[in-house]
Order: sequence, then structure tokens, then C-alpha cells
Amino acid sequence: MRITTSDGVGLAVEVAGDGPGLLLVHGLGGAKEDFSDHVSALARDYTVVIFDHRGHGASDKPRDRTAYSIDRLATDILEVADAVGLERFRLLGHSMGGMVGRQIPLRAPERVEALVMMDTSAGPIPGFDPALMDAAAEIAFTRGKDALKELLDLVQVLETPAYQRELADRPGYRAFQDRKWADLSEVMWGAMAVALAYQPDDLAALAAAVRFPMLVLVGSQDAPFVAASREMADVIEGAQLVIIPDAGHSPQFENPGAWIDALSRFLASVPAPTK
Repeated sequence: MRITTSDGVGLAVEVAGDGPGLLLVHGLGGAKEDFSDHVSALARDYTVVIFDHRGHGASDKPRDRTAYSIDRLATDILEVADAVGLERFRLLGHSMGGMVGRQIPLRAPERVEALVMMDTSAGPIPGFDPALMDAAAEIAFTRGKDALKELLDLVQVLETPAYQRELADRPGYRAFQDRKWADLSEVMWGAMAVALAYQPDDLAALAAAVRFPMLVLVGSQDAPFVAASREMADVIEGAQLVIIPDAGHSPQFENPGAWIDALSRFLASVPAPTK
């Protein structure tokens, strides 16, 4: 299905299954298909919702930089939930999806039944220099996506051994990554890179807002986010931490058995929604 947001942007949305709502929110440069391997299994117990953020995949790609912000993408999550009829839901945010998704319990905690923060942080990304993010964003705005790709290929911050293994061993995985890159907007990438570089530290506010089950998932090789994940689990009362072995920034691909087992066990422990 396709929904139109309150500011007129079309988002590509897929819904599967029946039961408590489960929104799976992808990261910067990702796509709704980042979760496709697991939708059918999860849909046996949940109404699973995946969608392409604006500027990604099959969703609209505004050319105006002001169309992209953490706050706007958080509003998109709520509007997707509204469009598919989910008043309350379990929310998983991956990477940027978690940075955006953490705004939901800060803005509308009554809508969240459970929160999964996956390879993400509650504040600025550890080890990422905002000045370098500014420079990369400027390349995206002024020189385009090809020049940006050349720069990112040199840095390879999140290209762990597990990621390289998937590229080498999994048929079609490199083409999938290439398609996601081809389908994203360089305007979106630049605007969101700056937004993420200068995002506030919401850890204290998130700790105060969380009054529901919370799981922190992170791949063991995802160095920038392992420390951030441990900090979230230490500070937020009741938060569970699961470190997925032999996985990097995308453990749902890199160790799918361990990932779906950890997620399924957590979701099964969440109390059933009250009528």
C-alpha cells in the first residue's frame, strides 16, 4: 500500500499478518526489505509493518532539504501506524531508525507497547566526527551521489568482517546493497547525516519515558554501537541487552538465526495488549 503523509509525501508501506502491531523501521540508506527475510515468521503472531523512509526505496524523494529531519521522520512513523490502524504497537528501530524511533516514547509513550533499539544509540554516534559528517553532506548536496559513494567507500566505517562475508557468500546480497543505494536521495542523505551528527543526547529523557519492555540488540562487531548499547542497557531500568555474535551492523542478515531468536523471545515476553 501507499500512504500520503501530512506534508504530502508518499510512503511505500507493506503489512502482513495479524495480532499485536510490530513496526520495523530501517536505517539510513536502508529499505523496508531489510526485514523481508523475517516478515513471514513474525507475521504468524503479529501485524508486521515495514515501510521505506522518505528519500529511500519506493517512497517519494523530496528535493527540499527541509523535508528531512529526525522529528519529521518520527512523525512519519506515527502516521504510518495511524494509516494501518495501529493505535499501539511494538517498535523496532535499526540504526537511524532507532534514533528516529526513540522519539516515539518521548512524544507519545502511550502508543508504545515495547521498544527494540537495534545497532543504534540514544544520542550522538560514538566516534563519528560531526565535521566529517558536514563535509560528506556537502559533497552529497553539491557533487551528487557518485562523489559521495567514492568518499564512503574509502571510509567503510560499518563494513565489518560479517558484512564482507555476506557480500562474498550470499547470492544477490551485493546487488541488493547496490539497489538500495541507487534508490536513495542524495538530498535526504546529506540532510539526515547532518541531523544525526548533531542530534541531542536523549538517554536521560528516554530512561524517564520507558515504562514498557525494552530490548537493546547489537552485533558484536558493530564497534561504534556496542558501547552505546551497553550504556542504554545500564541506564534504562529493565532494558535487556543481547549482543549477537559473529554479526556487525545488520545482524538480521549476518546472524539471522540468533537475531530472530532474540527478537522472538523478547516479543513473546511482552504482555498482551489490553482491550
